[in-house]
Order: sequence, then structure tokens, then C-alpha cells
Amino acid sequence: MRIETRNDFRVRRDGGDGLLLRLRCFFAGFDFVQFMALITLCGAGLLFIHSTGIQIGTPSARLFFFKQVQWVTLGGILWFAASLIDYRQIHFRLFALLFYFASLVLLVLVFFIGTRVYGAQSWIRIFGLNLQPSEFSKLAVVVLLSAMFSTPMFNVNRLPCLLLGAIVVAIPFGLILKEPDFGSAIILLPTFLLIIFCAGLKWRYIIVTVVMALLVGGAAILNEAVEFRPLLKDYQRARIRVFLRPETDLMHRGYNQYQARLAVGSGGLWGKGIGQGTQNTLGFLPQTVSNNDFIFSVIAEEVGFAGCLVLLLAYLALFYSILRTAFTTSDPFGRYIAIGMVGIIFTHTYINIGMSIGLMPVTGVPLPFVSYGGSFVLMGLTGCGILQSVYRYRDTGN
Repeated sequence: MRIETRNDFRVRRDGGDGLLLRLRCFFAGFDFVQFMALITLCGAGLLFIHSTGIQIGTPSARLFFFKQVQWVTLGGILWFAASLIDYRQIHFRLFALLFYFASLVLLVLVFFIGTRVYGAQSWIRIFGLNLQPSEFSKLAVVVLLSAMFSTPMFNVNRLPCLLLGAIVVAIPFGLILKEPDFGSAIILLPTFLLIIFCAGLKWRYIIVTVVMALLVGGAAILNEAVEFRPLLKDYQRARIRVFLRPETDLMHRGYNQYQARLAVGSGGLWGKGIGQGTQNTLGFLPQTVSNNDFIFSVIAEEVGFAGCLVLLLAYLALFYSILRTAFTTSDPFGRYIAIGMVGIIFTHTYINIGMSIGLMPVTGVPLPFVSYGGSFVLMGLTGCGILQSVYRYRDTGN
């Protein structure tokens, strides 16, 4: 029988200390502000999706909660896997190109094998999951643009490079618009503008772009107003008219937004209590929108201004963590990914909350990580996982 010596104990102790040191370094590289913000937002989403399901009482409504648990779990796995990848590797840039083309293929396949829901053919069934390719195309565009504009030979102030970047955005924009899904398509525009601004686009080009955008936008508005060659569908123009004058159609197109505003206003400071919202319980706020497009209205009615403030603070913490990653990383590739992701999440948040309080027309844009739906959860958590990788390697340069 071998007698354990002091040296054996020292080796075993040093090995244990080494393991603890590696674990400590591993967790020290994680952005826990982002982690806690995502936990809060996903938890709030599950709580109020469950609340709407219980209030409505139908089997399908109660099933939404369990489906969302599956989406969040799968998204969490993708978040963790993406956070472990070293995004700086050259094959990741190749992945950006492949991911972009794969998203384009899915956007095209939607027109042939997609499912039409509420007038839009935006969903496709893959491996037993109903996915919305337009959501994944947002992340694909961000990663590819980041890879392009971080390449030394790719200068944002050279017209061919800028036009190539615009084409990268224009192709999925046109495909998504054709579904039609104007809400998802419009998200790509501010995201693109943020990335090229941070890539160092000169101010004279910015001024020219703004002037051209105002001219083109004005011409487009005039075209839609006189209906010469309208680009918007009839229901999209109706949504805009109802947004501008909601009292003209309270019983049809303006009904959901009107009821959503009533729900927000009736919540008061502390709300009516979780599961006690009358707009949802009595069916004034329809089941089809209460847990996705207008879930903010449900939250406002049930937990009031105080609960909404907590939710907004969670979003502010998430924005802070992403912008901190962008400002602290020395790698432009990671910086542009962070800027693109904050553009996607902020625009989604602004539009969705704006729909509930009457500041934006109804466009069907989900509230990030809170609304029911798996595609944005998978895309958003994967993107945040990549940002965790950027944060971990922020001090290592290229």
C-alpha cells in the first residue's frame, strides 16, 4: 500500500488551484450585465405569456408558454455555444458569407413552401420548427457587413465598397418586403446606417445621404398619397391612415391599437396584478396579439408604470452592455457586430412599445426576448452569444 506524501498533496492542491484559476478566468471574461438583462427579459416574457394563456383559458393559449420555454431553452444553448467561439478566427468571416447566402436561400424558399399567416407568407417549417427567415437574415446582414467593413482593403468611403454594402442590405430587404413584411424589412435600414457611420463614413457623404433620403422619402410619400404607382399594400396604407387618424376606424383596423392604449392607461402606477388584466381577460385585446405584438400593453396593465420601468431598465442594461462591448473592443469586426445588434434590438423595442402607446403604426414587430415567437429569440440570443465572445476577447486586438 502506497503512503501519500506531502509532495502528492501539493501536486493535488496545485492542480485544484489551477482548475479554479481557469474557471475564474473563464467566468471573468463573461459580460454578466448582458446575462442578467437577458435573464430578466426572457423571464418577463415567459411570465406574461403564461399570464395571457391562463387568462384566455383555451388549450392553444396555454400551450404558448410551453412552446416559448422550448424556444428560450434552445436559444440559451445557442447563446452559450456562440459565446465559446473565438469570433476573430478567419473561418468565422467565411461563416458570415455562408450564413448570409443561406438566409437568402430561405427567404426565396418562403415563396414556394412557406406558410401564409395573416396575409404574409413569412414562415417556413424546418426540422419540425416554424421559423421566420427574415429574423435570421437580420443577423446574417450584420455579421457580413461587419466582416466587410472591418477588412483593411474595404473602405466605406469608396463608392464601390459602399454600394456593395448597400446591395448586401437591399437583396434581403426586397425579399422580405415582397412577403410582405414591412416591419422586419425596415429594421435593416437603421442597422445598415449605424454600421457605416461607425465604420467612418465621412460627414459630407452622410449629409448627401440624408438629403437624398429626404428627397426619395418625400417622393415616396407623395407617390403613396396620390396612389400613382403605390408600393405599399392596401392594408399597409390603411394602417398608416389609422395611425394618423385612429378615430376613423376604431371597430376594424384601429381596434387593436385602441384597446392596447386603453390597457396601458388603465394600469396606473402599480397595475391590476399579474393575471388580472381585464383587457385581455374579457377579450378586448385579442388573443392573436396579446402575447406577441401587444404584450407590452398586457405588462403595463398588470404591473403598471413600476413594472414597465423595471422592463425598460433591463433593456437599458442590455444596451449598455452591448455599447460597452463596442467601445472597449480593439477589433473593428467585433465593434460593428455590437453596433449592428444594438441597432436591431433598439429598433425592435422602440417600434413595438411605440405601437402600444400610439407613437408608431402597427407593423407586427415583436418586443425583443419578451414577445411570443421563436425566430427572434433564437436570432437574438445567438447574436448576444457572439457579443459575449467579442467581450471576452476585447483586449486581445486582432
